[in-house]
Parts: sequence; C-alpha cells; structure tokens
Amino acid sequence: MTDLTSEFSTELTSDTPIMAFAQLQLAAPLARAVAEMGYESMTPIQAQAIPVVLQGRDVMGAAQTGTGKTAAFALPLMQRMLRHENASTSPARHPVRALVLLPTRELAVQVAEQVELYGKYTKLRSAVVFGGMDMKPQTVELKKGVEVLVATPGRLLDHIEAKNCVLNQVEYVVLDEADRMLDIGFLPDLQRILSFLPRQRTTLLFSATFSPEIKRLASSYLQDPVTIEVARSNAAASTVEQHFYSVDGDDKRHALHQVLKDRGIKQAFVFVNSKLGCARLARSLEREGLKTTALHGDKSQDERLKALESFKSGEVDLLVCTDVAARGLDIKDVPAVFNFDIPFHAEDYVHRIGRTGRAGAAGLAVTFVAKSDQRLVTDIEKLLKTKIELEALVFEENLPDIRKQGRINDGRRLYREDGSDQRRPEDFARGPRSDARRSRAVPQDPFFDKPYEPSLPADAAPAWEAAAARPGVRTISSNIKTKRKVAALFQTT
Repeated sequence: MTDLTSEFSTELTSDTPIMAFAQLQLAAPLARAVAEMGYESMTPIQAQAIPVVLQGRDVMGAAQTGTGKTAAFALPLMQRMLRHENASTSPARHPVRALVLLPTRELAVQVAEQVELYGKYTKLRSAVVFGGMDMKPQTVELKKGVEVLVATPGRLLDHIEAKNCVLNQVEYVVLDEADRMLDIGFLPDLQRILSFLPRQRTTLLFSATFSPEIKRLASSYLQDPVTIEVARSNAAASTVEQHFYSVDGDDKRHALHQVLKDRGIKQAFVFVNSKLGCARLARSLEREGLKTTALHGDKSQDERLKALESFKSGEVDLLVCTDVAARGLDIKDVPAVFNFDIPFHAEDYVHRIGRTGRAGAAGLAVTFVAKSDQRLVTDIEKLLKTKIELEALVFEENLPDIRKQGRINDGRRLYREDGSDQRRPEDFARGPRSDARRSRAVPQDPFFDKPYEPSLPADAAPAWEAAAARPGVRTISSNIKTKRKVAALFQTT
C-alpha cells in the first residue's frame, strides 16, 4: 500500500501477488464451501480486496467484469459475521447485518446463489428481494430473519415502507455495479436506503469504471476508503479475442451463421440495442434452425428466469438480449459474444464482451459494423485507446441466402436473381380471378326504379305558407313547465 495525497487515502495496484485461498485462513465452514466450489487461486481483485475487507476498511474497487468480485466481498463479510452465528429460531436473533445492492434482478439472483453456496455450512441466513414478482413470498423470508440481504433498490424500498425489514443493525453495505445503478437512475433510491442505515458501518463500492459520478458517490458515503484498481479503467479483458467485421445491415444474420459455422461455436450471447429488435431477431434465428431465446426488459420475471435457465442448461444455443444482460451475469464456459448492433455507449461494449472469457478463460467477441456505425466504432477506439481494424467476411456459397428469405409471409410471387418471373406456367393458365366470387348480388328494390311522382299538385301552396295562414294557437315548449293552478280565497272589503 502507498499513501496518496488525493481524496482517497490508499490505492492498491495489480502488483500484489496472487495468493491461494488456503492462505486466507478462512473459518472451517467457509473453507469447506470454497474447496467444494473448486476455488484454488484468487483473482487479482480477490487477492487485494479480501485482506482489506477482513480488516474492516471501506473499499472502492474497480475491476473488469468476470474477475470474481462477488467472492471478493462475500467471503470476508461472512467471515466477520460468523461471530453473530446462532441456531435460534427467533427472527430477532437474525437481523440484517449485511446489505448487498445490485442494479438488476438477474444479477441479484446470481449473487444470492453465490452467497448461499458460500454459507451453506454456516448458520447464517440469506435472502434476495427484487421487483417483478409478488412481495408475499419475499415478506415471509424476511419475517423469518436474515443476516445477508441481497436486493435491488426499488423493491427494497417497497419492503422498508411496508415495514417488512429493519436496517438499523446493518454493519456492512455493498454497492455492486455502482456505475450501472447510477446510469439507470437509482441514485435517489440509494440515498434513501443509505439514510436508513447506521452511520458506523463498513461500505464497499465495486464498479467496472471510476467515473466522476462514482467518485462523488464514494466521497459522500465512504470513510477513508482503500482504492483497489486491478486494471486500467474501461479496459477489455486480455483473454477475449476481438474481431470487427465490415458487414452491411442486411447481411448481419448471414454473417452470424458464417462465424458460427467457421468457429464451431455452440453457444453465444447476441446483443442488440432495442427490445423490438431483440424479439424480431430471436424469431428470425429460430426460423433459420438455431435454438434461440430472447431476453429483454419487456419480458416478465418468470420469462427472464426461464430464458436464463434454458441457456445455462444448454437447451438454447443463442441468447439474444439487450444490455439488461450485459452486466454481471456469470454463465460459465460461454465461448463467444456477438454484437449484432454496436452499443450506443462505448462503455457498454466492455460490459458486453465481459460475458465471455470470464475468470481467465479464453473468449471470442465478434462485432458486426455497418456503414452507419462508424461514429460508434470511433467512440470504442477512444475508450480502448487502440485502433480498430475492420475485417472483411467472405460468405460461403452453400450457406442459405438469408437476405432473400424475407419476412414470414413472402406472398405468392417468387423471382430469380435476374429479375425474371419464377411462377409456374399453370399459374398463368388459370386466368384472372372471377369477380363473381368477390362481390355478391345485391337485391334490388323496384321502388327505386319507378320514375318520380309528386305527392302534391303543382299549384299547391308550400307547407310553411299553409301553416302561417292557420289561426295561431300559442304553443308552449315541452321543456317549459307551466304554472300549476292552485285554488285561492280572496277576502273582499
């Protein structure tokens, strides 16, 4: 560690040697769970953050996605909370002592599963709450008492207002993917939640980037934090092989088939920019013979969980998704990521390709670049501080020409590449379609076929003159109520 004169007191670099988990001297229940999960050597963020968190210091950590940030904060916090471990069935003996806040439901479920695996040999209880589902099952879990609560900000505020959970004994707070929470507007919710917590606490902030907003947030809520940065900010993982192919917009699906075949890729993420484009692309790839499912914000929570589960189990080859899945999802052994659409924000490119090549494994990131995407490519070059070379992709002739498959309903007419008509001769022999089938015979009324016959003689006076000639009778409108006649006695003098 070296003292800095900046606003953050301590900064750690990636020069810290990577240790084995056996060197941490974790408690026996945690060490047993870690060994069963196959953890041996720590990643750089784990090697630097775990010893600092065990000392009770606040941490501001920046690391690439997929570097094991969950274990970096979960293991030391659970180690420190073991002194509160008890087998009591009373909810009062199990107050919330560690609060983990995350931006998305999928990420919350994933972190909760990891925390449950770490603590399965301890008596510490954990629960997860997130929106999009009924609050009643979550309320039942909270009423039983939990030590570790994983939550999204919106749903946690719902439970706080409903008095389902009390946060006055929280000792540890983790803000994971903090930059994403700020991007989607969770800052007011975070401020409200942090106002319910005790002032004396340990706060851990983990983010993929150190933007000025993140530094302001850290200066407001962290006390003398240790800054840990294991890689250059906004850098892509070195284990990911990146390719940018110059492809016309209409050829992108064709290019996707080509790369999948050339590389022998069995599973991959396919990222698009819009929810509508996500659904359309998933349907198109499904019709073209690829097992595909879609994941976007308009899906219900059950549909999103089923899509992720089918992708994890291998039932689905391609997961077409928007940036809702670009942060934090940890699905092991995904060999490739396709950027079907280039993200509007260059930072999202780093998060997208972080879904592959996780925890030191090799990965492939393929981006399809149309002519209109040049500005977005320039933004990625500035972020990565490297020149991007566009590659040409040669299509094989035996692949189906997806461009000419068109939409689901192409109509009856088919044309060759030279523009000639491809209909069969018998189609022309049928002749034009008869109009008799289109229109039904309309019954005719003989009254309308008769010539005009005047109903009055030619010298008859107009009706309005005849009405004026009649003696006038004063009539009262039906809307005016007449006065009621009442009998009265009058006295004469």
